[in-house]
Amino acid sequence: MSEKQTPALQYRLDGPDDAPVLILGPSLGTTWHMWDRQVPELAKQWRVFRFDLPGHGGAPAYPAGSVGDLTDRLLATLDGLGVQRFGYTGCALGGAIGLELALRHPERIASLALIAASPRFGTPDEFRQRGVIVRTNGLDPIARTSPDRWFTGGFAAAQPAITDWAVQMVRTTDPGCYIAACEALAAFDVRAELAHVGVPTLVLVGSDDQVTGPAEARTLVAGIPDARLAVVPGASHLVPVEQPAAVTDLLVRHFSTAWQPAYDSTTGQIAIPAAPVKPVLAAAGPPPQAVPIAEIAPPAPAPQALGGRPDPYDAGLKVRREVLGDAHVDRALAQADEFSGDFQEFVTRYAWGEIWDRPGLDRRSRSCVTLTALVAGGHLDELGFHVRAALRNGLTPGEIKEVLLQAAVYCGVPAANSAFKVAQEVIREETTPEE
Repeated sequence: MSEKQTPALQYRLDGPDDAPVLILGPSLGTTWHMWDRQVPELAKQWRVFRFDLPGHGGAPAYPAGSVGDLTDRLLATLDGLGVQRFGYTGCALGGAIGLELALRHPERIASLALIAASPRFGTPDEFRQRGVIVRTNGLDPIARTSPDRWFTGGFAAAQPAITDWAVQMVRTTDPGCYIAACEALAAFDVRAELAHVGVPTLVLVGSDDQVTGPAEARTLVAGIPDARLAVVPGASHLVPVEQPAAVTDLLVRHFSTAWQPAYDSTTGQIAIPAAPVKPVLAAAGPPPQAVPIAEIAPPAPAPQALGGRPDPYDAGLKVRREVLGDAHVDRALAQADEFSGDFQEFVTRYAWGEIWDRPGLDRRSRSCVTLTALVAGGHLDELGFHVRAALRNGLTPGEIKEVLLQAAVYCGVPAANSAFKVAQEVIREETTPEE
């Protein structure tokens, strides 16, 4: 396959050929069958388009490492069908794709529904840790615990066939595509951009959702100008499966009444109805000064380092967090004081911003080099968190073992013996699935 070719998504169409298109986007680990109970009613009014994520439901296993990549693949698939404008509803990761569409391709989307969604899903560490577990143990541990995350206890007990369906659905997903989707969710964060979502939006959440619950839903509603909240009682994360009738009714009402006018190619404008005013609680006092909405401040110039190059600090902090994890970096920065603060800044700017961010080696290779160097220097304190980083950078425990065996030859058996003890403990902690 050509590197420039965007892989199409596996899809299914239901409903009248000439009806407006309504897209249903799936959650991580599910297939388009999660929407089976909604399709009969929705297909009366819309041309319903369902798709599978890469490697899900037997779809071709071309991993997509970002929500933007998934969105591009969806649009390429729609372009091939001649679909230019559509309504969109998505659950969890499918909801992230919906937000990406509304922010990056507003001319394509007429109306939006976000189910069990969030502007940021947990923390990057949580999803990278899940990727480590899958890379080491396969998808079975994730599959066995999926009903606990997706359904209320009462529903799971009363519907054993659906519970088993959920487990098998995850178990048959391609592990590499699942890990890539975890990386996509780890990097997804549009909290600062919600005000730019310009389409009518329904935010729907199960009252008992412990993954992306009512708190995340309220964050979306507070940030999106034209958004309404619907909380479905007695439902957890996969609301369309657990409460199909309630979800179907809410979607029909939303998309029947909130469909934004099409983009006008002759004027280059789109008619956007005025957003409802949302009350804001504030302390008593004089009214704030009005800010002219048409005035846009010029962007601040990027900080410059010596030699006129952009300061690598921000890039270094991003890479440092991605490799070592937020918890480790937050702890290191919090412990910095007047004496050690300059050193932390130095490490972030030069080790992470200059070296780790260079394109000449991928992160897997840099982890191999780093582990070897730490063994050679006897730096066991740093070896532990770089073993953890290596797992998150894609190395398997078996590959880390090979690096340490290689180091034993060139750095000495005593050094490797100590290194194996540290690595063994870290690998055990990182790769043991939670029950």
